[in-house]
Amino acid sequence: MRIPAMTTVRWWDVAVGGSLLLMGVLAASDTYRYGHELGRIGALATLAAIGVGYLWFGRRAIDCPSGRAAQSGMAATAFRGVLIVGVGVAAAFNPSLATLQAIAFPLLWTLTDSFLVSVALSALLAMSAAAGLWLGIGGTASALGQAFATEGISFVFAIAMGAWITRIARDGNTQRRLYEELSVAQDELAALHRDAGRAAERERLAREIHDTIAQSLTSLVMLAQRAGNELGPDSGARPTVELIEDTARQALTEARTLVAAMSPVRVGDSTLAETLRRLAARFERETGIQVLVSVSAPGLDGLDRLDRENEVVLLRCAQEGLANVRKHSRAGAASVRLERVGTDAVLTVTDDGRGLGAYAPAHENGFGLSGMRDRLALVGGGLTVGAGERGGTVLRVTVPAAGADDARTSVESVRGER
Repeated sequence: MRIPAMTTVRWWDVAVGGSLLLMGVLAASDTYRYGHELGRIGALATLAAIGVGYLWFGRRAIDCPSGRAAQSGMAATAFRGVLIVGVGVAAAFNPSLATLQAIAFPLLWTLTDSFLVSVALSALLAMSAAAGLWLGIGGTASALGQAFATEGISFVFAIAMGAWITRIARDGNTQRRLYEELSVAQDELAALHRDAGRAAERERLAREIHDTIAQSLTSLVMLAQRAGNELGPDSGARPTVELIEDTARQALTEARTLVAAMSPVRVGDSTLAETLRRLAARFERETGIQVLVSVSAPGLDGLDRLDRENEVVLLRCAQEGLANVRKHSRAGAASVRLERVGTDAVLTVTDDGRGLGAYAPAHENGFGLSGMRDRLALVGGGLTVGAGERGGTVLRVTVPAAGADDARTSVESVRGER
């Protein structure tokens, strides 16, 4: 699990602060070759400079958000310089302070993303500490060998520790990425289960409406027709019976519209074009309104060129568009066209009916168009509704299309069978 940034910074605050405090106590109680006061003052001043550098640069580099990479890089570079020089100077004033490299090496690795750069910086730190240690213990030839042998061992351990930390960090990042991918997959699976549940419920309701309300209304229409025939043309009750028949027919039309809207859209075993044609054929049989279906750019006609979610959105919009034609247009003919425009798939439903009248998007108070807008917003699509050039209404739906296949374009038009 990834440690939050603030927790990491606080850990480093404790580690660096505790190390500097411990080294400060050691420097205050011990002196070396430069004399009692000079060695103490120099060592304490160097430790203070490292502490200020950490507060001003190092802490900012560790806690800097990833979006401010340039600022983080400048702060890290400044603190690395302070750290490398500071450890060498502190060791020159007091050889015991070379112990600071125990915290300096991990800091360098933490502030550097590249393994090779971390190795190079560790080498610079080891040489700085070796030079300071050499001066601190006398500056002689034997002291030189002792200092560089000590720092050589420190450098080897630092590389081993850094490689181990890098591997742990890499494994942690891999595990975090896998966990995030698993979480996304679980969310997608949950969404698919919810969608499947909603689709099953819609299908059940469609069957219930078809088998109960629609059948009852059909019977009511037939009874009204029989009653009108039995009454005869001169009966005073005939207008009332005709009104009952007309009202029942309207209610039956609304019930069939609901059944069509809630019926499952079968996409898996057929192409998008075939499903649109099947939808249009059923609509034409139910309403008598002729429907022309045309598909341009065959790449949109298969699941390999359009996301499944976008396919379902287009089909639902086609259903709703034809339902509006049925309910409002009083049209004799309609058309459904699917085409590619740039990187978008565009579905257009038109009719030759009475048009929009005083329609405006701000005045939408039903569930049809507003529901389409909400559905399209989820997939980055859009909806426009306007008047046709020769009357009627034009409904235009746009969704992003995956992939592009513009090598050739063909148009096929199929009118639904009556």
